[in-house]
Amino acid sequence: MRHARLTRRRFAALAFGLGAASARGSPEARLILLERRDCPWCRLWLRDVGERAWNASDLGRRAPLRRVDVAAGLPEDLQFLSDWRLTPTFVLVKGGREIGRILGYAGADFFWQQAEALLSRLGDD
Repeated sequence: MRHARLTRRRFAALAFGLGAASARGSPEARLILLERRDCPWCRLWLRDVGERAWNASDLGRRAPLRRVDVAAGLPEDLQFLSDWRLTPTFVLVKGGREIGRILGYAGADFFWQQAEALLSRLGDD
């Protein structure tokens, strides 16, 4: 039993470490969703667009979504994100630096237009 517990802890530590390293210095682009459970606009985005539809889209394949509940604080690997006040805030990150943001949510059509403009900053990678 003790061995299984230690193995789970090692696995969790390894998984966290890999996740932190990949977000901080990875050349892969990610779209970070800063959200709160009590945010009605966040829930509306999840209903209208949602993680599954985003990740299945061409844009989502270029920058998979990572959801972060800001009520728990920013994870260590995202401490470089500053000056956010509004949820939802969508932050495009690549190589450990911010490329740009979408503040708030004003409907699915407008979001997809904003997201396309935001991801165009990545160029042809």
